[in-house]
Amino acid sequence: MKALSITAVCALLFSACSHAGDYRFVEQLRMPDNHSTVVVAEGEHEPRSMGSYSIRLYGGQNPDFPLDDYQAGLIIARDGQVERLLNTDADGDGTGEVVVVTRSAGSGGYLHADLFSWQNRQLKLLLQLSDLPPKADPLIEIKRVVRKK
Repeated sequence: MKALSITAVCALLFSACSHAGDYRFVEQLRMPDNHSTVVVAEGEHEPRSMGSYSIRLYGGQNPDFPLDDYQAGLIIARDGQVERLLNTDADGDGTGEVVVVTRSAGSGGYLHADLFSWQNRQLKLLLQLSDLPPKADPLIEIKRVVRKK
């Protein structure tokens, strides 16, 4: 076996390190109806601190291929990194919604929560809460606002 030169080892390490910062949030979540799946992904080639994210709804007619049945999607501006994707029933009507939580970059680390519903093969942005304290529970804050209406 041939030994790697110092130059080759350095090149491999540099390549590995340069891609370490390429992480972006991509997550899928099975909806409570046990068929639909939502996929949320930060925009490709954008900085982690700002840009956009996509939210896509799939019908899930075939459980073996849950992402084969695209239904609807939206692209939403973001100021910060997508941190979490959550299921909730914000208004208590028995129909689930999805919450996308982002955290602002910088010293504040404030949270932002977007609430989405899906009906009739459509996604709808219902509510956006901004500048929540860094340790706030976004689900509690959303339910508080939605149930006031």
